[in-house]
Amino acid sequence: MILPYEIENGRRAVSAGARFLEIFGIFLRLGLTSFGGPVAHLGYFRAEFVSRRAWLSESDYADMVALCQFLPGPTSSQVGLALGLRRGGLAGAAAAWIGFTLPSALAMMAFASSVAWLGNIEHQPWLHGLKVVAVAVVAQAVWSMAKSLCPDRARASLAVLAGILALIMPTWLGQIGAILLGGLVGLRLKTSATPTPTSNETPPRPVWGVVAILLFFALLIGLPALAAWSNNREIALLAGFFRSGALVFGGGHVVLPLLQEATVPSGWVSSDAFLAGYGAAQAVPGPLFTFAAYLGTMEGGWSHGLLCLLAIYLPSFLLMAGTVPFWSALRRKAKIQAALSGINAAVVGLLMAALYHPVWTSAIFSPADISLAAGLFVLLQFWKCPPWAVVAMGAAIAHFAAQ
Repeated sequence: MILPYEIENGRRAVSAGARFLEIFGIFLRLGLTSFGGPVAHLGYFRAEFVSRRAWLSESDYADMVALCQFLPGPTSSQVGLALGLRRGGLAGAAAAWIGFTLPSALAMMAFASSVAWLGNIEHQPWLHGLKVVAVAVVAQAVWSMAKSLCPDRARASLAVLAGILALIMPTWLGQIGAILLGGLVGLRLKTSATPTPTSNETPPRPVWGVVAILLFFALLIGLPALAAWSNNREIALLAGFFRSGALVFGGGHVVLPLLQEATVPSGWVSSDAFLAGYGAAQAVPGPLFTFAAYLGTMEGGWSHGLLCLLAIYLPSFLLMAGTVPFWSALRRKAKIQAALSGINAAVVGLLMAALYHPVWTSAIFSPADISLAAGLFVLLQFWKCPPWAVVAMGAAIAHFAAQ
């Protein structure tokens, strides 16, 4: 029997089983309530793990976001993996991923099974309300992070420059360029900010990092060759979705061309079914990458849906497990800390740019939308309402206002 607590060095310590359940439960609730896309997810994570639970500091969280911006794959899901990895090791990363991904994955597979009669839900009023909620959530994250990470003129100016660069160059190149700019400028800044490790950090061993990176490249190169040699449909699915998860920068919407190329020309799904699933993906909470589960289910049922879901996320697991051990050590060096002070400011700038596009531009169309977003922001920032309550309120107000 797994006890909820064990005695460790004379103190009460949470057992591995209890920690897994703790992480899973928190991320399951986030997976059920985190509407608004990847940028909004970062806001939800910050509210939950920085403000509410104090698992890590504001600068630690910004460091984590910056690392995930560098890596290919879904940024918000990778931040979730990193949070779970930090809190509970590899088992914690698995608990975070399962909890955060499960609700939207099940919803997308159910939609695939009933796509013929469920119809188009993309233009429902409550869905528009959820997009307005995302504006308030991201605005709160920018507000709070800017106060902590841009406390002086130099870093505030750097954040604005990074945001402008991201808006001028709205691709992954703009994101990487902004972070590199932040790091170079940060080396020239004189700050006293130093990230401090916390008792909640449980980094994996470096040897596992090397194994994970080697396995990542082995699968990226070997799976397509194995699929061509075996002519096996399941291996071909695995190779196509692994490649999509491994080669996309910028997350969410950027992966769509890769998925379309992997599924529509081969006849696995029709173009109409592809677009219908993409519309449904906007209406469910959690990560957009669960669109892979929809495509797999359309092609061959729920078993293929699970296979495609695991395949598109496997690169993220391997990359996070491969980089976090070395990142945990590097970020404590003096020059790295200096660079991170600039990178953290650049991350604020990237969130500012994302607040405008796509979050604001896809949600705010009228004075009523602005009023609703402002009211929800006040509830989050000043009345400290829980995000799930604000999500429900935004959807309900938009639904009844349209009646």
